[in-house]
Order: sequence, then structure tokens, then C-alpha cells
Amino acid sequence: MTADQTRLAVWAKPCAETMLSDVGKVSAQSGAKERTMIEVFGNLFVGSQEDEAATRRQSGWYVIHACKDPYHRQALGYVGRGAPKNHPEYLIAAREGRLILNLVDAENVAYIPAEIIDAALLAVHQNINSSKVLVHCNQGFSRSPTIALLYLAKFTDLFRSMDHSAAVQEFRRIYPAYAPAGGMAEYARLNWGKYALQI
Repeated sequence: MTADQTRLAVWAKPCAETMLSDVGKVSAQSGAKERTMIEVFGNLFVGSQEDEAATRRQSGWYVIHACKDPYHRQALGYVGRGAPKNHPEYLIAAREGRLILNLVDAENVAYIPAEIIDAALLAVHQNINSSKVLVHCNQGFSRSPTIALLYLAKFTDLFRSMDHSAAVQEFRRIYPAYAPAGGMAEYARLNWGKYALQI
């Protein structure tokens, strides 16, 4: 067992129990699921838009907004359906302490640009030793956990030599709410060999 896999074994069960407990809480008034962000690896947190709002005024955080609305739209100031395709920050907008992605939770993998995913992974890698890193999307079920899964595959040995299916199963021990839309699920499956550490 590698050092990263040992760390996973130590905190996976408590994380999974906490997450299952938190995700299972249902508001009597709204029927909405309550969420709390989860630390999936040392200094790497996955969460929702509400989790980002809770950390916004705290120091020591680097945030990756893995959702077009409202963050990318606000950063570029566009109205209507999408950002101008000729804008230099059409896909990725970097601001102090954060990276803002023009990423929608599409069912079709053709709408998941590798450039966006690669920029997110690099940003996590460049900031994780000096800051807590929160990767979030609107609900915390699809885009942000997929980015975290691919980061763990590329930069740690947690999933070393695992195929995509086995790694997803292992990742759900840490982050049980992982429920990717078709595009994100297919992107991770099709590109697993590009990101996953082998032997």
C-alpha cells in the first residue's frame, strides 16, 4: 500500500460517513439536500456554490469555480446565452486567488474542453501546498468532483494502476455524492489513460 493509499484508508471511512449523513439530510420546507464540502485529499476540498459562499471572506483559500453561471458570466460581464467566443478569457478567467471556468454540466462530452480540465488540474497542483483549494460547481455532484478525481489520478498514487471504473468506486468512498452528468463521466472515462498514473 502506498503512502497516499494509506492516507485514503485512514480518512475515507469517516469522510464517507459524514458525507452520507450530510447528503441525506432533507429540508422539510424545501425538499433540498443540505451539503457540506469534503476534504478529499490534504488541502483539496470539493463542494457546491454554497460552500464557496461560506469560504469567500476567509483567507488562505484558492478557489476554482467549475461552473459557468454565475461566476464566469460575472467575471466577463456578458449577458445572453454565452460568452463571446473571441474573448481571450472565453474558456478560462484567472483572477487573484481564483480560477473561473466556462464549464457547463453537459450530457455530451463534446462540450467538455480538455483545456478547461487541464487548467483546473494545474491550478490545484500549483496552489495545494500553500493554500486550501476548493473546487466547486453549482451543486457539488458532477463537475467539481470529476476535476478532483482526475487531480488525484494525475498527481497522487491513490488510484495507481486502477482502471477508471475501480477508481470511481474508490473515489465514492471519499465522496459518496459523486454523480457526474454524462459529459463529465464520459470525459473522465475516455481520458483516464491521459491522467492516471500507471505502475
